Amino acid sequence: MMSRPGTQRALVAAVQVLSLAVWFSASAVVPALRESWQIGAAASVWLTASVQLGFVTGAITSTVLNLADRIRPHLLMAGCAMLAAACTGVFALTVDGLAGAIPLRFLTGVFLAGVYPVGMKLTASWAPPARRGLAFGVMIGALTLGSALPHLIDGLGDLPWRGVMGTAAGCALLGAVLAVTLVREGPQLAPGTAPRPYPRYALAMFAQRGPRLVNLGYFGHMWELYALWTWLPSFLIAGTAARTGRDGVHVSLLAFLAIGLAGIAGCLAGGWAADRFGRPRAAFTALVVSGACCLASPLFFTAPPGAVVLLVVVWGAAVIADSGVFSTALSEVADKRYVGTALTAQTAIGFALTVVTIQLVPVLADAVGWRWAFLLLAPGPFVGALAMRAFGRQRRPPAEAGRLGGEGHGRTPHPCNRRKPDSTAASPPRMAE
Repeated sequence: MMSRPGTQRALVAAVQVLSLAVWFSASAVVPALRESWQIGAAASVWLTASVQLGFVTGAITSTVLNLADRIRPHLLMAGCAMLAAACTGVFALTVDGLAGAIPLRFLTGVFLAGVYPVGMKLTASWAPPARRGLAFGVMIGALTLGSALPHLIDGLGDLPWRGVMGTAAGCALLGAVLAVTLVREGPQLAPGTAPRPYPRYALAMFAQRGPRLVNLGYFGHMWELYALWTWLPSFLIAGTAARTGRDGVHVSLLAFLAIGLAGIAGCLAGGWAADRFGRPRAAFTALVVSGACCLASPLFFTAPPGAVVLLVVVWGAAVIADSGVFSTALSEVADKRYVGTALTAQTAIGFALTVVTIQLVPVLADAVGWRWAFLLLAPGPFVGALAMRAFGRQRRPPAEAGRLGGEGHGRTPHPCNRRKPDSTAASPPRMAE
């Protein structure tokens, strides 16, 4: 029973929810840490940025060594989740300032690079192409819920910050146990024989138009996503203070609503739409809606609470709805032997971009105020939308492309995914001349 595809996909999603609770565990308690450690906003940025940099470092290392394609994925995911839990647990028990916090948060990000991309590969291995969009939507929904979980822990309980982080560490440890005992790799990808190391595939895939456009769409998406997740509470607090003179908004619960609950709904809707209407159309729609929310955010800055809730629900759903679509599309156009490497390289570059916007948003807020700060994020989703529109136009035949998104449905393969009869079955793909 545990080997059924639906059961395995549910288990991978559960591991993601539990393990990724440590990602924003420090970010959720930043107000308490700033008060306890007497640090400013600029310094507290590094509690999130260091995790992103660690993730990029871990993802690059995994890409160079092809770890996601050479180590049994459930074991890699379990080991990395356990190490991320250990880093967060040590933080909760011993750290009293940034000097100890930043290295531990960096290492947490390094180890999470062995959880999130590997989970995507495991999901793809249990999802037939015709259902892979919704399957990836569920998996990204798990990422979203896990990322928002510390906000829920902080908002519902009366725990000190060490209790919030300790609870998140316990969640990640439970995720590691589930991964090592119950999760296995499915039959949908290349056989389990380890391929020859080929780190250059992380660059070789950009020589093909399909993977290049999918990645560009993903990078535009990432330009917006994590900066919004990081700074939405600050935007809400500043808007409430400007409207009422008080900061009494329940920021933690509203952030959980936007990031967690609305995000899950967006992921499921995006995954369903990707299977029903095609990958390009689903991603394009989500990117346009989230970009429009960026542009509209100044209008909602001092709006009544009901209007603010409406904005964050729509934005929270749209900003993550397309994330699984990019992973799905790349898993379908990349070399099947190096899907793990392709997905890990994609996330490495995307998360490197998040460090830039996480740093720039508060700088812009200090210069012009929080009302206008999120305008910085708007170019990302609109550039991504143009890339996915171009990706959709190259599909053929047109009738199938518009409805199913082309490849990955047992029909006409994507032009970038076709191979010659003497395809490189025993050797890595070559760089385009």
